[in-house]
Amino acid sequence: MIKNRYAALAVIILVYVLASLGGIAVYNFFAASDGSAFSYWLALLLADVAATIIVFIFSLIFKNASVYDPYWSVQPPVILAVAISKCGSFSDDKAVVLFSALLFAAVLLWALRLTANWAYNFKSFEYQDWRYVMLREKSGRFYPLINFFGIHMFPTFVVYLCILPAVTAVYEGAVFNSLCLIFIALSFTATVFQGIADVQMHIFQSSGTGGFIRTGLWKKSRHPNYACEILMWWGIGLASVTALGGKWWLLAGATVNTLMFLIVSIPMADKHQSRKPGFEEYKKSTRML
Repeated sequence: MIKNRYAALAVIILVYVLASLGGIAVYNFFAASDGSAFSYWLALLLADVAATIIVFIFSLIFKNASVYDPYWSVQPPVILAVAISKCGSFSDDKAVVLFSALLFAAVLLWALRLTANWAYNFKSFEYQDWRYVMLREKSGRFYPLINFFGIHMFPTFVVYLCILPAVTAVYEGAVFNSLCLIFIALSFTATVFQGIADVQMHIFQSSGTGGFIRTGLWKKSRHPNYACEILMWWGIGLASVTALGGKWWLLAGATVNTLMFLIVSIPMADKHQSRKPGFEEYKKSTRML
């Protein structure tokens, strides 16, 4: 068990470098030479799965499923960067270049914010997300399956679907238009407000007052970070399908992501909070999102 925070962070970085290299190698192996859209998406998906498996193996080595936690934010910008570098979207059309750049900037800002928040909260390999501990206690001997499919693979597929609209827009050379600007702005704004919510939560936790945070964005919502996460991917999805002139099925990712928060993440968080005195009053007086 690596107890030193900085040594543990260095190991995590190494794990993700290996996962990224492994994923890129798998993509290069499976990518079809004809460059068809289906083969491209499939190659990216297989690469994504391979990278997740590498992270999963290290989570077993360190006996800590939270090794996977940064994957949620690291995965999208890597995938989009590969799409931009491999698909030749940066053509002579300035509108195409602008849209690809704006999509990547929005995703990168979101990734930096979320990864920074994870790094701030990461102490060492002694820490593991309370939800994983709960799942291990409840699932018993079935935990290895829950760990692989529920904690690792399911989020990987969700975020893959979320980034797929942007990947498709880059791949097909979608042209930026004025309506896209509204949705790109939504993604940027959601990320900024997520950052504000993070800082407000850190200040509250540092104060040691306990109870429920009722200041700033948290005064209006029990889960402003989740609300902004939902808006972030709807912004990316809507901007992409608007630029593509349709292909509304690409919004499946934003839809699944929304349902995941509404059906899984928020109920689990509320149940965890319900152990505190006064939760029912807090729940009634503060909106969910």
